[in-house]
Amino acid sequence: MNLKILLPSEILIEHEAAKVVAEAENGYFCLLPQHVDFVAALVPGILSYESHGAEHHLAIDGGTLVKRGQEVLVSIRNAVRGPELGKLKQVVEEQFEELDEKEKKARTAAAKLEVDMLRRFLELREHV
Repeated sequence: MNLKILLPSEILIEHEAAKVVAEAENGYFCLLPQHVDFVAALVPGILSYESHGAEHHLAIDGGTLVKRGQEVLVSIRNAVRGPELGKLKQVVEEQFEELDEKEKKARTAAAKLEVDMLRRFLELREHV
C-alpha cells in the first residue's frame, strides 16, 4: 500500500507499507493491502506501520484515515515520530489530550460570545 501521512502544512510521510495499525473511537484496527476500502475518524493515539520489514510508530493528534485501493491517506493535525512506544504514549497523554481540552474550552468560550452577541442584537432590535 502507498501510505501518505499529511499534516496541515506538509506531507510528513510517503512510504510503501505492508500494514497500518491505528485507533478509532471504537478501538484499534489493522489494514492490510487486500482489505476493502475503509474510512475512519482517528483519535489521539499511536499509529504504526510496517515498511520494508521495519515497524514505525507515530503519536498522532486525531484525524482521518481513508483507504482506497492501494492508497492509504491519513490527514492529521499534529504528529511526533519516535522508536519507543512508551514515550510516544506519554506524548499523546500529555500534549495531544491537553490540546484537545484547550480546544474544548476555546469552543465553549466562542459559543458563549456568540450567544451574548445574539442576545444583544435582539435587545437592540427591540429598542428600534
